[in-house]
Amino acid sequence: MNPATDFLDIALVIAFVSVVIGQILAMIRLVVGPDTGDRILALDTMVVNAIGLIVLLGISQGTGIYFEVALIIAMLGFVSTVAYTRFVLRGDIIE
Repeated sequence: MNPATDFLDIALVIAFVSVVIGQILAMIRLVVGPDTGDRILALDTMVVNAIGLIVLLGISQGTGIYFEVALIIAMLGFVSTVAYTRFVLRGDIIE
């Protein structure tokens, strides 16, 4: 076995565990969050963590299609966060 490959496998496992823990903590904040702003921020954090998981999956499998999927989810996550925030603040999305 190649030591560089072993190091990459260990680093990927640590990264997966770290992002999953972050996702779980964001879910807890989503449920417990005392304010609507906390819940919006938790949803945005969950989108970022999901993007991280998809990129890590792409690295571990050695394929590039996951990076394109992560880019699409990032764009949709940004638009949905902005739309939900505008709805909460103003009561409508489109002016």
